Amino acid sequence: MRAVLERGYERRLAASVGRTRAPQHVAVILDGNRRWAREAGFDSRSGHQAGADKVLELTEWCEQVGVQVVTLWMLSTDNLTRPPAELEPLLAIIEDTVDRLARDGRWRVHPVGALDLLPPSTRCVLEDAARDTGGHTGLHVNVAVGYGGRREIADAVRSLLAEHASRGTSLEELVEVLDVEHIAEHLYTAGQPDPDLVIRTSGEQRLSGFLLWQSAHSEFYFCEAYWPDFRRVDFLRALRSYEQRERRYGS
Repeated sequence: MRAVLERGYERRLAASVGRTRAPQHVAVILDGNRRWAREAGFDSRSGHQAGADKVLELTEWCEQVGVQVVTLWMLSTDNLTRPPAELEPLLAIIEDTVDRLARDGRWRVHPVGALDLLPPSTRCVLEDAARDTGGHTGLHVNVAVGYGGRREIADAVRSLLAEHASRGTSLEELVEVLDVEHIAEHLYTAGQPDPDLVIRTSGEQRLSGFLLWQSAHSEFYFCEAYWPDFRRVDFLRALRSYEQRERRYGS
């Protein structure tokens, strides 16, 4: 009976979420895999795999409601310092997940992160996925692997300086014209809309450096569920919360 009631509630919630009001870009901090595994009596690899399987479900949910871009934070630059016994299986799971997203045939996969910090095999999978799906017109899926918000801004500034140096622009000339849009053009997400909604699972209520530049005017939704337990009904609740807010864009 409980399952029937839950399905009925989910259907009503889905009907109340309007495609015309759906966020264009949803960014998700996929948090809680290890805690989920520990509390369930599993090893961390099992938690990361359960979280990876949930990624494929989320992309379907985003497509169903009309989201155009989803950014998935799979691995931070801080995570790269984890012991090899945990990091190597995690990278293998990420590689498999990115490959599954690419092989789906509908979605455009775009790496977001410092690829130079990643092992060659992981970097190759990300680059291949971007190349193979570049012509797809479906949901745009940003996979944030080896991502850190401060590192992204530093990389953007370095890229901007290198570009202008190649043109022969002097530092004085650059100072005269530099504005926020020049930096935005060199971010990992250049050319994409900023996230309208940022979701974080596991009950933590902080960004931890995620999309620091892009989230200046984003709405935030914090969910108590660990990422592997995140359900479609939780996603729909986040969308309903977003739709009920009056966005003021910093005013």
